[in-house]
Amino acid sequence: MLCGRWRRCRRPPEEPPVAAQVAAQVAAPVALPSPPTPSDGGTKRPGLRALKKMGLTEDEDVRAMLRGSRLRKIRSRTWHKERLYRLQEDGLSVWFQRRIPRAPSQHIFFVQHIEAVREGHQSEGLRRFGGAFAPARCLTIAFKGRRKNLDLAAPTAEEAQRWVRGLTKLRARLDAMSQRERLDHWIHSYLHRADSNQDSKMSFKEIKSLLRMVNVDMNDMYAYLLFKECDHSNNDRLEGAEIEEFLRRLLKRPELEEIFHQYSGEDRVLSAPELLEFLEDQGEEGATLARAQQLIQTYELNETAKQHELMTLDGFMMYLLSPEGAALDNTHTCVFQDMNQPLAHYFISSSHNTYLTDSQIGGPSSTEAYVRAFAQGCRCVELDCWEGPGGEPVIYHGHTLTSKILFRDVVQAVRDHAFTNHCGLEQQAAMARHLCTILGDMLVTQALDSPNPEELPSPEQLKGRVLVKGKKLPAARSEDGRALSDREEEEEDDEEEEEEVEAAAQRRLAKQISPELSALAVYCHATRLRTLHPAPNAPQPCQVSSLSERKAKKLIREAGNSFVRHNARQLTRVYPLGLRMNSANYSPQEMWNSGCQLVALNFQTPGYEMDLNAGRFLVNGQCGYVLKPACLRQPDSTFDPEYPGPPRTTLSIQVLTAQQLPKLNAEKPHSIVDPLVRIEIHGVPADCARQETDYVLNNGFNPRWGQTLQFQLRAPELALVRFVVEDYDATSPNDFVGQFTLPLSSLKQGYRHIHLLSKDGASLSPATLFIQIRIQRS
Repeated sequence: MLCGRWRRCRRPPEEPPVAAQVAAQVAAPVALPSPPTPSDGGTKRPGLRALKKMGLTEDEDVRAMLRGSRLRKIRSRTWHKERLYRLQEDGLSVWFQRRIPRAPSQHIFFVQHIEAVREGHQSEGLRRFGGAFAPARCLTIAFKGRRKNLDLAAPTAEEAQRWVRGLTKLRARLDAMSQRERLDHWIHSYLHRADSNQDSKMSFKEIKSLLRMVNVDMNDMYAYLLFKECDHSNNDRLEGAEIEEFLRRLLKRPELEEIFHQYSGEDRVLSAPELLEFLEDQGEEGATLARAQQLIQTYELNETAKQHELMTLDGFMMYLLSPEGAALDNTHTCVFQDMNQPLAHYFISSSHNTYLTDSQIGGPSSTEAYVRAFAQGCRCVELDCWEGPGGEPVIYHGHTLTSKILFRDVVQAVRDHAFTNHCGLEQQAAMARHLCTILGDMLVTQALDSPNPEELPSPEQLKGRVLVKGKKLPAARSEDGRALSDREEEEEDDEEEEEEVEAAAQRRLAKQISPELSALAVYCHATRLRTLHPAPNAPQPCQVSSLSERKAKKLIREAGNSFVRHNARQLTRVYPLGLRMNSANYSPQEMWNSGCQLVALNFQTPGYEMDLNAGRFLVNGQCGYVLKPACLRQPDSTFDPEYPGPPRTTLSIQVLTAQQLPKLNAEKPHSIVDPLVRIEIHGVPADCARQETDYVLNNGFNPRWGQTLQFQLRAPELALVRFVVEDYDATSPNDFVGQFTLPLSSLKQGYRHIHLLSKDGASLSPATLFIQIRIQRS
């Protein structure tokens, strides 16, 4: 019997000479491009090298952005201020003028933080305040997270178009960059900033400045020794190939080299069989020789190696830094789940008080809040409707100082919604009219053809359609003309006192709900949850209950399994307590544990709760629908989140290293982070846990831990894993650096990179964690 490592010693006879030849050609790793010489654009424009790598130096739109434009920033009907905006030579950031000079970092915004670039009057701000400027001259830059939109008017339509086209090209090129290219781009942007006199030469003082910028506090003696080893011209300046060598040494990944050499052997290149061995040890599904050959063709940078189906260290690094080498299963980033099951079988990304951009006491309301929620994958939004002037219903947080917006304007931005209604019959009819007129065929106005009318339709059947959740008028009326519910018709023989109470409630309902709006609540009838034990022969799939977080927790605690069974048939929406005046959130995990589908959060408030929501809906194409585990879909399920049974899975994570962590205080050059890594498990109560590594002193560039954290899990199908990096502080709470959250079921085993995100969910590229994951199932 041959052992599993036979491939290393059974290479065909002709291969060693070829491998040795390739290894000799790539003895030095594929080099990072050196800083530009005058032939690259002149000694005074080294930053253009970054744009040259992006293939955009000759683009007319980008060149116009480099020259800069005087654009009018529009904030109100009277506040239209001219400001200079100019693309930085790194191609990654835009500098802008401010009336009051501030710290340099507050005079730029980054291209990677842009959510969208819109032409014309396509924002709430420009629709309200941009009337003095032709739509062709206007554009809106919408940012990820909580940063406000930037509404601009250019002197001419052509100049506006140059910025729209230019930013679109830069964003597309940035999205298409590999992690290695991003790292190259990132280090050269800092190199440009550290070169204080822009002579394309680096003194030791400038090198020390560069090191502090990239978050590493290197010992002066060691830094000078490294500097002199690269100073082959011996003139106390690094230039050209010398800077290239310094950067290569700085960006070296010893832990990756160690893994690579473990599989490559003495010739220092991986053959396809050796790469296959690595993939098998990783636990990669579908690992075959053909797959290994495909990876070499995709990620190897050296053409000679590629021709001979060999992978160098640089190709290996490219692979591990790619989406295929990430901790998130790449096959889960598209829609991969069954989308033909009833709606009640899915977790659905949901927002509470969607119209608010800040607190629920005096914060502004905005249609932009809906646009941002949709951009984050939200599929159920809330419209809190009240009587407005001129017969037009408005949306705001009732009886507070929050601002008001028109219902009509919101519907134009809405593609999926749920709403609370405080309007009279006349304006309810206006709401129904706006919904039908604006949404047209997208709006579901009658039941769809279905083989099983006792079940809700599936996401596939409802693709591209909009459902209204609202109160429903009873279908029947009694002899005295008052409205009756199905429940009341069945209970006419009940005690007289109970009948009178129910009748009074029905009369109030009939007065409050217009027939036009009631008719639009086809599949989502807002209903008070009275019992968790419906009659076995009378399912009510169209009834949707809304519960406060407090009542939901009470049901989970006192009737866990009954609540799970209820949620296998019907939709339940959970919302934050009204006492959360600052629009804080609760943890959604507890509600998901019991199968609640519409767990509504304040999307405008960042924090770990929104990290969990983003992590839950990160998979399945980020479509906003995630199929619940089987134990939460079965009507006769025995699952109870409070009593999940014994441990079934062991998760072991070795935290190896981190790379290029962001500097928290860019204005303090000597402020270097002391990073630690915390891993959190969010699942059923018995699975919730957190463990952390030691901190590494003064190194955010390439800290190393090598510590293993282990967790026992009872309900792994519900667990989320959150990776958090913090800056350790002995005297005050640690500062947040970055995080990434994903379902355990989408976590791949083996050596993986975690690509960190900011508080607002924006990429912190090229910041990564490098870890090894082992999952053992009993």
